Amino acid sequence: MNRVSPAIVILGQNSLPIAQTISAIFPGSQIYGLVDRTSDTDINFSNFGETLRELFATQTPIIAICAAGIIIRTLAPLLSDKRAEPPVLAVAEDGSAVVPLLGGLHGVNDLAREIAAALGVQPAITTTGDIRFRTALLSPPQGYYLANPEDAKTFISNLLAGAKVSIEGDASWLWESNLPLAQPAPRGAAPTERIAPAAKLTIRVTEKAVVPTPDCLVYHPQVVTFALTQLSDIEPEKAIYYVQQILENADLAAASVAGFFALKHEMGNPTLEAISQFFKVPVRFLNLPELVEFDTVKLIQYNSSFDVTAAQISLTAAGANSQLIGYDRTNAFSCAIALAAEPIDASAIGISRGKLAIVGTGPGGAPWMSPEVKQILREATDWVGYKFYLDLAGTLREGQKRHDSDNREEIDRARFALDLAASGKSVAVVSSGDPGIFAMAAAVFEAIDSDSKPEWQGIDIRVAPGISAMQAAAAAIGAPLGHDFCAISLSDILKPWEVIEQRIAAAAKADLVMAFYNPISKQRIWQLGRAIEILLQTRDAKTPVVLGRNLGRPGQSVRVCTLGEFQPEDADMRTLVIVGSSQTRIIPRKYGGDVWVYTPRRYDLNL
Repeated sequence: MNRVSPAIVILGQNSLPIAQTISAIFPGSQIYGLVDRTSDTDINFSNFGETLRELFATQTPIIAICAAGIIIRTLAPLLSDKRAEPPVLAVAEDGSAVVPLLGGLHGVNDLAREIAAALGVQPAITTTGDIRFRTALLSPPQGYYLANPEDAKTFISNLLAGAKVSIEGDASWLWESNLPLAQPAPRGAAPTERIAPAAKLTIRVTEKAVVPTPDCLVYHPQVVTFALTQLSDIEPEKAIYYVQQILENADLAAASVAGFFALKHEMGNPTLEAISQFFKVPVRFLNLPELVEFDTVKLIQYNSSFDVTAAQISLTAAGANSQLIGYDRTNAFSCAIALAAEPIDASAIGISRGKLAIVGTGPGGAPWMSPEVKQILREATDWVGYKFYLDLAGTLREGQKRHDSDNREEIDRARFALDLAASGKSVAVVSSGDPGIFAMAAAVFEAIDSDSKPEWQGIDIRVAPGISAMQAAAAAIGAPLGHDFCAISLSDILKPWEVIEQRIAAAAKADLVMAFYNPISKQRIWQLGRAIEILLQTRDAKTPVVLGRNLGRPGQSVRVCTLGEFQPEDADMRTLVIVGSSQTRIIPRKYGGDVWVYTPRRYDLNL
């Protein structure tokens, strides 16, 4: 199971460099900064206590760059079950100290070691077992699962009290530790000639489904690769049941499954997704040319239902010196199980299901982005978009790639992003404002609809909304969109101008507030003037007009004029124009000659 990305919490700008150093070693991590005291963070917060308690309650690892005392006092009311505590660490503002506080059962000491190594200091680990035995029995290294953590506390206490332990199975991290191992008697010696006390405790490392006991800690190494082929349409619950039965029949522990594996054309299959989520291990995809070759004649003779491809997939995933230990055919799928020589990292085998998120960054920089968009940008492997919009999205973390393109290449950009996602990447297609309003979301689905490429069908596609330019302009001046409104793009690149004229006239006749996108450019200099002419045929010259330019960016301006005063040269491509309805009102403000503009929620026919 993948480790949850930590939250790095800072209270002042001086802590940002240390936070960025720590963030670089944890892909997907986010830096939380206190409002008015920090800048250039991923997420802003105003209440330290509420933020820390919310992160703790959602099992998010916390790395707080502040005094340990404030963390302890903040989280003290929530401390009730150490088995449910996420890792919590305090780091000195100058990076001179790394102190694990909570989450011993969830790898807090390992996190402390990683952070300390990045900062060039020694972690302040105080756990007696970790110090004396030079290993953390409660928190085994990646690739191993402790089956009976509830017995571990007493087990470690007995070790500290002098009990000896024997190790069954192969695990270098245990053999290289300082555990008090029982020494066997010399060969040929009598039972009374032992050179050390007999072991009262046992540590067993096995992929088998054994029943743990209080005096025996059982660790399951993730060495099992489970391949599935020929998947049929079946309820995910039944498929999960079949997998459980197959593992039980093979006497294998579910915790020893490193991952589920299939051919690439099965990407997006809901049965695979359900199995992966249930067993909390990844599903990975391979291409036929990647599969190993081996002699299957005897196996086929032994069992005519043997699926060669499934066997090849499982052996390829398990790697060198692996062995095929089982295969089966249900009425839902064919499968094969292989055993690796040592624990494997499934995320390094084949590719994952590709992800494509079309995000809206809002009209400005980071303060305009939703937490969802910030998280997607942090976790994506690749950013795709128009250069100007990618600049607004922020800086890349280590390992991410950026793919710039011209603003007039929307469909080609969408195709490129889809192909990238189909190769197993996690792609963020970046738009400004909201991606579904005259932006890249429609372009992506248009490409899918027109090209119908089979490899795109398995991609996990989502749209993450953003603050649109019309929302930003409206909020800056009051509430001009307070009643019915519409949005119209004045660009005639993708639709005939005649259609635009018809829509302007219809919206004017319907007395809708109108938000005009793309009002004017170097190539389109007359369309806005014509739109004004159409509006003045049915709308009063005193109708309020809002002009929002560079919203959320340096040089932002929002001004108000009337429709009669409005001239095409008042706008450019970075301007959002809102034309009020017959109900839209202007309220003078007390100072500076400023005004508010709003459209009442009620519609008065007498006006």
